[in-house]
Amino acid sequence: MTTQPPSRTVKLLLLTYIFLLTGCSKNLDIAPAAEKIANQPPVTSNAAATSNYYNELIAGTTPKIADLTLFTNMLPKGGDLHHHYSGAIYAETYLDWLDKTQSCICSGNECKSKTDPEPIPKFGIVKNPPSGTCISAQELRTNKKYTAFYRDLLKRWSDKDFGNHVHEQNAPDQQFFDTFAFFGPVSDYSYREGLQSLKERAVAENVLYLETMLKSAPTLENPDLAKKLNALNANSADRQVEEALSLYFDFMAASADAKAAIDKYVGAHQEAVAGIDGAGFKLRFQAYVSRNSSPAKVFSGLYSSFSAAKQNSLIVGVNMVGPENGYVAMRDYSLHMKMLRFLRQRFPEVKLALHAGELVLGMVPPEGLKHHINEAVQVAGADRIGHGVDITHESNAYELLTAMKQRNAAVEINLSSNAFILGVKDEVHPLQLYRQYAVPFVIATDDAGVSRNNLSHEYLLFASRYKPSYGELKTVVYNSIHHSFLNEDQKREEFRELDRRFAAFEEKISTMARSRKTYTAVAGPGI
Repeated sequence: MTTQPPSRTVKLLLLTYIFLLTGCSKNLDIAPAAEKIANQPPVTSNAAATSNYYNELIAGTTPKIADLTLFTNMLPKGGDLHHHYSGAIYAETYLDWLDKTQSCICSGNECKSKTDPEPIPKFGIVKNPPSGTCISAQELRTNKKYTAFYRDLLKRWSDKDFGNHVHEQNAPDQQFFDTFAFFGPVSDYSYREGLQSLKERAVAENVLYLETMLKSAPTLENPDLAKKLNALNANSADRQVEEALSLYFDFMAASADAKAAIDKYVGAHQEAVAGIDGAGFKLRFQAYVSRNSSPAKVFSGLYSSFSAAKQNSLIVGVNMVGPENGYVAMRDYSLHMKMLRFLRQRFPEVKLALHAGELVLGMVPPEGLKHHINEAVQVAGADRIGHGVDITHESNAYELLTAMKQRNAAVEINLSSNAFILGVKDEVHPLQLYRQYAVPFVIATDDAGVSRNNLSHEYLLFASRYKPSYGELKTVVYNSIHHSFLNEDQKREEFRELDRRFAAFEEKISTMARSRKTYTAVAGPGI
């Protein structure tokens, strides 16, 4: 009997299947046909055995959460690209720093500081306190009479226990953003120590790379120019905007004070990260500004951010932070996007990640949901979008999804913070839309210290809620390097490390899966 050679279609399907299983180092669109094949791997390789085992964990209406937790804890995670330094540090670490800074916790309705005229609220940090007005961290932890106060402090400095019992509470978004004011006074105690702790936690959960936001960029005021810039609004003509921005740009570019402030800012990042990079781990920064300041201050900070990123390769991108539903943020959003367009034309090599669409219906009027992602992509030219939750309400949403795919603009998906701040999770979350329209995305933490989670948990939520194939799960991990702001040589290095780690991971899972089946066969059911 004569055997016919396989058809071209069969060959293509086999190649697609092999590529999905063997540690792809590029961003892929997971087509339905390829995904179907990835769900039916042979049992002749570690990758295939891992895929089979993973499929068992997510099968049925209720995934095997305990087993899946172990799986995602061990999973190589690539990078965490949406990461705020101060929000990533756990409250317990900040308490460790209190005694080192001779600070304490206000235990009454309000406290006074020798150096700060403003009253400090209960649970706030008091620096240079008068005697007898607050509790030291050591006393807080060791004196049993403060046990309840300590628990309450953790609930104010993070989202701990917010949703698991009935209690008097603020709105979730207020609870989340208020935490930064509590631990803020001590968050800059030691950037090096803080980054080292974040590195240790990342390495422990198999994360190769962090791209974090450390501190806001410096600003410089020119009252006369600021008056003209601050008179602009979202409806100002492009000519007016261009003129006002050009004048302030020229002022910043010529200012020795601005240069000195930017040099100091860059130096602080260099000092903070010294000694952090090592075998199997890298850390880089995004410069950022608050979107809830005056237009002149925002633009000044953005100029400093772009300049710092151009000046030093440790600062790999620019961002804007702060509640997107704030009055100023909403009022000036379109103006901010024009600022970014202006600066990107002058700093074309600088990468841009933007918080955009971290909004839901009811948080702002409906018209406020129509344009934020659109303008971040189409006007500012963002390379990545943070959150992207309001995509279903954006004008021309289908066209926008297509544009994001074509521009390769990845979405940073933050499942825990989206669920807490916005109440968006499960099938309400637009992640399914991004998957359906092949818009690239990455899984990230946002503020792991405030949310009291880690990147492994975010992957657990992704796997258990949306049940991606093992091939897609792997692709999302590789996306976190592909869409990072590392240079191409560094990306290739990280891809090689990911390939190595996935090979080791799949070998371990394959062995574990075989051992489990052997034990079941020997012990028998019900033992």
